[in-house]
Amino acid sequence: MKIALIGYGKMGKEIEKIAIDRGHTINLIIDKDDEKKLNHENLKGIDVAMEFTIPDSAVANIKKCFESNVPIVCGTTGWTNELDQLIELCKKNKKTFFYSSNYSLGVNIFFKVNSFLSSIMNNYPAYEPHLEETHHTQKLDAPSGTAITLANGLIANLDRKTNWVKETAEKESDLIIKSFREGVVPGNHKVIYDSAFDKLQIEHDLKNRQGLALGAVLAAEFLAGKIGYYTMNDLLNFK
Repeated sequence: MKIALIGYGKMGKEIEKIAIDRGHTINLIIDKDDEKKLNHENLKGIDVAMEFTIPDSAVANIKKCFESNVPIVCGTTGWTNELDQLIELCKKNKKTFFYSSNYSLGVNIFFKVNSFLSSIMNNYPAYEPHLEETHHTQKLDAPSGTAITLANGLIANLDRKTNWVKETAEKESDLIIKSFREGVVPGNHKVIYDSAFDKLQIEHDLKNRQGLALGAVLAAEFLAGKIGYYTMNDLLNFK
């Protein structure tokens, strides 16, 4: 595949290494200082674009790829209040779009475990849930997109929780997400159920960005010949 990298930070460079190792070529690199290069002319011949930038840029970048009819894999978080609109635009205009808040295969298995566990814990109101996430100090959004995905999976199954909040709950129906920014931590997420008698906890600890980059490249390969909106559930064949 001929790949356009939109965003050439740490993730972009990891994706570049893995994509080349898997036999693909990087034909276009858009860094933060040359956004004007993301145009129809430069996107000609590109098989897939991979977007890992910042929240303020993601939506415009995705729309530019739609306009040039280039399939896009996006992993930028912190902007998903506009995700539904982009999904609708993708489907209406028969574009190709893959989005995940986290491309780690392990994290996506963790999402499924979280949903299953929360469906069980719905029957045990003595356990009060909350989430904790820790990332490196350069991460711009808080809570992380992964934490929000976990929270939404929990809320979908727990009748006693209706929405997530940052740090402090005002109502019993609020699900707290606590965010920590420390050193160079790639990513740690915990879902905790606490009672007066014991504590139940599931955790995912990311060791490095290589697993994220591999998942993103696998997503790009998965899009070949497809039209529509896809997620890691499609890639991993989760029901």
